[in-house]
Amino acid sequence: MQIEAIPYTCNGKKFEGQLCYDETAKGPRALLLMCPNWAGVTPRAIEIGRQLAAEGYVVMVADMHGLDRRPTGSENPMEFLAPLIADPKETRARVNASMDALTKVAVERKIGNPTQRAAMGYCFGGSNVLDLARSGADVAAVVSYHGNLGTNMEAKAGEVKAHILVVHGADDPIAPKSDRDAVEAEMRAAGASWTVLAFGGVVHNFTDPSANRLPNAQFAAHAYRYGYSLGHAFIADAIAGKM
Repeated sequence: MQIEAIPYTCNGKKFEGQLCYDETAKGPRALLLMCPNWAGVTPRAIEIGRQLAAEGYVVMVADMHGLDRRPTGSENPMEFLAPLIADPKETRARVNASMDALTKVAVERKIGNPTQRAAMGYCFGGSNVLDLARSGADVAAVVSYHGNLGTNMEAKAGEVKAHILVVHGADDPIAPKSDRDAVEAEMRAAGASWTVLAFGGVVHNFTDPSANRLPNAQFAAHAYRYGYSLGHAFIADAIAGKM
C-alpha cells in the first residue's frame, strides 16, 4: 500500500493530504475523499484511508486545517471547528480543493478515474462531505458517519448532484433528531437524492473502537459493521448509475 503526502493550496493557504492506494492494482479506480474528524490528518485517519484503499479505491485523507496550524488532539475541538462552522464558504472551498487535489494526482499517475468520485466523512468530516454535496460538486455520492448535520448555508434547489447517505446514531446528543429532521427538510427542498439511516440506542462516534465516553460517544460494533457495508454498497451503486 502506497501512502504519500500530497501538498495543495486553497485561498492562498497551504494544505497537505495523505494519498493512499494499492500500487499493485491494475487500471484506474474510483476516487474516494476521506474527511476525518476534527483532529485532522492523524495516524488513525491515515489508517482509515489505508483500509478504504484496500477496498479498491484511490483515497486521499483531506486536510481541513492547513499546515500552519494543526490540532495535537489535546485542545478543545471548538477552538478549531468554530471558525470553519461559522464560515461555510471557506469550509466548502477547502473540501472542494481536497477533492480537486485527489483528482489531479490520480489522473496524472493514471491510477484513478475522474468520472467516478465519492466522499466519506466521520464526525466533523461528515459535515465536510455534506458541504461538498451542498456546494454542487460533481461527485456520485457522499456518506456521512455520525456527522455534524447543521449548516447556516443550506443547499440550493437543483444544485446537489451527489447521492447523499447519512448514517447516524438515533440518540446522538451532538447532532440530535432535530438536526436530522432539518437536514432531511433541507435535502427534500433542494430536490436531492438522500437517505438517512439512524441506529436505535446508538450515540456519537460509533465507528471509533476507542470511543468510550457515555452518554455522548460510544463505539457500536453493529452500527459500524452495517453502516460500513451500506456505505460501500451505496457508493458502488451511485458510481454505477444504479440510483
